[in-house]
Amino acid sequence: MKRWKKISLVVCCLLLLSQAPFAYRRYRLGRLHAAIQQLAAQRTASPDPDGLLEFKGVVHVHSSLGGHSNGNFSAIIAAAQANQLNFVVMTEHPAKEFDTAAMTLKGEHGGVLFLNGNETSSADGDRLLLLPGDSAAAGDSRSPTQAVLSRRTSGLALVAYPEEFKNWDATGYQGLEVYNVYTNARQINPLVMFFDGLWSYRSYPELLFANFYRRPADNLKRWDDLIKQKGQRLVATAGNDAHANIGVSLNDSSGKTLLGLQLDPYERSFRLVRLHVLVKDVASLNGLSVASFDERILLEAIAAGHCFIGFDLFGDTTGFRFTARDANENLQMGDEIKLEDQVNLHVNVPLAARIVLLKDGAPIQESNATSFMEYLTRERGSYRVEVYLPQLPGPVGLQPWIISNPIYVK
Repeated sequence: MKRWKKISLVVCCLLLLSQAPFAYRRYRLGRLHAAIQQLAAQRTASPDPDGLLEFKGVVHVHSSLGGHSNGNFSAIIAAAQANQLNFVVMTEHPAKEFDTAAMTLKGEHGGVLFLNGNETSSADGDRLLLLPGDSAAAGDSRSPTQAVLSRRTSGLALVAYPEEFKNWDATGYQGLEVYNVYTNARQINPLVMFFDGLWSYRSYPELLFANFYRRPADNLKRWDDLIKQKGQRLVATAGNDAHANIGVSLNDSSGKTLLGLQLDPYERSFRLVRLHVLVKDVASLNGLSVASFDERILLEAIAAGHCFIGFDLFGDTTGFRFTARDANENLQMGDEIKLEDQVNLHVNVPLAARIVLLKDGAPIQESNATSFMEYLTRERGSYRVEVYLPQLPGPVGLQPWIISNPIYVK
């Protein structure tokens, strides 16, 4: 055999061997897809005895208004409808020439409630989600973080990208974004993602998320520590950080796409992680339901911590409940309950799962292969829950499926 043929054969063999890990990763995604389908068939939905109405949506969404995105309103509305979302929280980047919060989606569109927010950056480099947004956000880049927070007399301010935030001693923020899809995705090796895409994009475009999704351990610890240090309630949210701006395309002079590949369309981004908001149904005793779901109800529920983070790509988290009961009260996550003698904590999950109860950030009880947990406490502290699905193949089975907001036992 001629030398060039031997070299060509060796190169071909090496190329084939280099693709073996990606072929295996595609096989693993196929197993994950089958396991998710199997779990979906086992899901049980039980009536809520506490009369809570559940609304699911996404937080941290951008359109072309604030730059960094090519997305338009029609695509965002269609994506929300396709995902059967109840709400979408827009967080437009400010612009000097116009008020992006005033111009973005607001109110009901296509049966979905939209909240017009801003993602703003202070002179300190700290970023905040302001809900709703306002015209003053355009000037926030010239003001220190505390000044930005102090000028707000209403609404909700959340810390975005907490791993980069510096002014934790500031006052006026009510919570933080403990998980962000973009932050997590920045850990991807581009070369690995390229070959993963070649092997798996056509069959499992959404499940490529599973290759890089990891528990936000540092942000969860930061959140737990802040609650303990500040002695105040802080709500945790997740950010989809949806831009619809990753991909390649060939457009004509009118802007019409002739050929393109979109890696993060809104419809796909909205499936990965969601915020589930719980609202007390005051009319439930009469067999009725709340007729309207508006901006005020949404903001109040998020600010109160009456919500949980669900990675719904791996299974619908609707129906999860974390409650506290004593002789006098029956409260939900985000609430504060006074310790008289003892408090009974209850966890209900729509699938048999691994349930971990944490106190001040430290695990104190774990139950496996169950949809219910009960814990009796006589100690003050911040109690929250993480739920896992070990039935799913790794590494997904080792990552949280649900992250609750705390119940504060005082």
